[in-house]
Amino acid sequence: MTNININEVAQEFTQLLNDWHSQPEAWDSDIDRQIHRWYGEVGSVFPKRPYFSPSSAKTCPRELYMKQMGAKKDGFLQPPHKGRWQRIGTNVGDMIQRDLLFIEKHYESKTGKVNRFSFERDMLGRPMFEDFAKKNKEVNHRGHKFYLFGLPDGIMRYVTEDGEEVRIGLEVKSKQTSYSRTSLYSMKGPDEKHISQTVAYSEMYGVDYYIILYVNASKKGWEYSDEDFAKSPDIRAFGIEITEEDRLDLFDELTVVLDAVRDKKPPTIDLSNWTFNNFKTACAASLSDEEFDAVKNQVRMAMRSGLRENKKQDYVNAFEFIKEVREKSEGEAR
Repeated sequence: MTNININEVAQEFTQLLNDWHSQPEAWDSDIDRQIHRWYGEVGSVFPKRPYFSPSSAKTCPRELYMKQMGAKKDGFLQPPHKGRWQRIGTNVGDMIQRDLLFIEKHYESKTGKVNRFSFERDMLGRPMFEDFAKKNKEVNHRGHKFYLFGLPDGIMRYVTEDGEEVRIGLEVKSKQTSYSRTSLYSMKGPDEKHISQTVAYSEMYGVDYYIILYVNASKKGWEYSDEDFAKSPDIRAFGIEITEEDRLDLFDELTVVLDAVRDKKPPTIDLSNWTFNNFKTACAASLSDEEFDAVKNQVRMAMRSGLRENKKQDYVNAFEFIKEVREKSEGEAR
């Protein structure tokens, strides 16, 4: 295997995007038609059970347990801004994928520079991202057989200066709360849960390198000085080199959940991962009195900690939700 400095490659990828987005927007109806044609012809791939999705590999163990047990997923209404927020995040990834297809065809003629990145293609010539790369990957670990099921933001090919090709995964994440979220001060590295996601994808697609790209949809203003941009760029890319040990560590965590399912012993609920828990109601209703007391203790400890106030409020909100679900369940039982 060709060894590369993935951090340097991630910075090269950042410069590639900055160069491209500094150019007047390119139009190519052939590429756009082809993208829609690919999606119109894509087939369905369904998960094999039991399975874990890379995007939820680092979520609350109790949530993963309830999902494996066939609990009902939450389906309650949410404030409309959250729905728009989620859609913007999805569209950020779509934008980067489309831009990279344009870069493959037009970057060198527009910038005069060499492009070393391209999407890997499948047997039908489709780029390896989203539904064109969706798959089940069987894993056997510690006496369990399970599947990793998902669809990546991209599997790329990077050409070194020596002309060798290296396969690199791409994961795109959006930030939307503040332009400062991707500043050099606020963002020192990728989120741990995003690293775990790439570890799962690395097993699925046989890649040892990954780039996690953060795109900030919030901007300080239309005019941006070079100094401000240097301190608070709106995109940040981090390179990750994934080892077999990383994969085995992740599988250890996932099989702990499967052990709990086998033994019918639900793992402890983790309120730090409550916000994006998709099985809140099922988790709350499943708690024993002793576990509810432990939840109270989690909240007390969080309130005494040095967590930011908004994080402390997340714990309070989680507790109030759990309390409400339990009181409703007890009322219906009487």
